Amino acid sequence: MKSPSPGADDQQMNNLPVRTIEAGIAYFALVFGAGFVLGSIRVPFLVPSLGERVAELIEMPFMFVVVLVSARFITKRFSLPANVLARVGAGFLALGLLVAAEVLLAVAIQNRTLGEYVASRDPVSGTVYLAMLALFAAMPLVLARIRSGSDV
Repeated sequence: MKSPSPGADDQQMNNLPVRTIEAGIAYFALVFGAGFVLGSIRVPFLVPSLGERVAELIEMPFMFVVVLVSARFITKRFSLPANVLARVGAGFLALGLLVAAEVLLAVAIQNRTLGEYVASRDPVSGTVYLAMLALFAAMPLVLARIRSGSDV
């Protein structure tokens, strides 16, 4: 077995900010893409018969699975170490991109002001959505903590 060069760990650590940014962008893209697909099913098929609240609440467990699988994928694919800075950095970058994309879609495509968009959120499903956003941002770190706890 060939051993790594003495500076391999240093080079990998120097590359960490780039990998963290790439991981955050990929995480955003995976979750946003899945949310877009699920939304295109929810809006025309579930909302008319069940209402906005129930339709959004039905979608949440599916989005939780997407968040979980996507976070596992990006942490492995980009070899993110289990340290707080890398994991939180990827999660919060992805969160910022997701919120920016959602606001852009609401304001530009739906022709609403930001205030109208926020006011239009259902209080129940909107609260669950905010909790899911927090979980989305934290999931890369949560997975590191779960993994380190299971290694003990």
